[in-house]
Amino acid sequence: MTGTYVTLAEEITLLALDDESGAAKERQSAGWAVAGGILLELAMAERVTVTDGRLGVTDTTPTGVALLDQRLEVLTTWANRGGRRRVTDWLTKDQSKAVSATVESLCARGLVIEERRRALGIFPVRRYPEADGTVERELRARLADVVLQGAAPDARTSGLVALLQGAKLYKLAFPEVPKKQVEPRMTEIASGQWAGDGVREAIRNMQAAMAAITATVVVTTMT
Repeated sequence: MTGTYVTLAEEITLLALDDESGAAKERQSAGWAVAGGILLELAMAERVTVTDGRLGVTDTTPTGVALLDQRLEVLTTWANRGGRRRVTDWLTKDQSKAVSATVESLCARGLVIEERRRALGIFPVRRYPEADGTVERELRARLADVVLQGAAPDARTSGLVALLQGAKLYKLAFPEVPKKQVEPRMTEIASGQWAGDGVREAIRNMQAAMAAITATVVVTTMT
């Protein structure tokens, strides 16, 4: 990994931010996917394990990617406090911080810019319109190749698809394609043999966690 490495969390954030207005689309679900993206990337780098809904840090060696190493340090402190370290607890705790850290990373890389304004002349609002669309264009082309054209995905693209599928973010990836045309292929990719047993276990746990969190939010908002 190098400093030019584009993380899964950054890719999801680029998909979620409107290119022109900089407003976040599907903010809540995308937020869980961003936090899950960092966690999955750390699992793929063999820094963490996610087993039976529990999260553990197995290696604190830096990855060389600032965004991942920043979150790994915070995660390690949290995990060392003892008790049951459930993935749902971590995703809930880290979601907003993971999103903020990811947006900061995109700004630092010059992919988006921060704009500050006041809604109704009173409330401060931040937006992050696109500054350099090269990475997002390549990303969307890659997703189209594997989901719409049936190309064989690499492990990282499969991981990204699994996160998008787990968070039901079909419209972020394919805003002009009906869900019924992409969901079966995305489900197939997400459940495929694209990674080792530990990483597949991690993504299954995170998908279940995101589903549980989403269900809780829906119930809470309806009561």
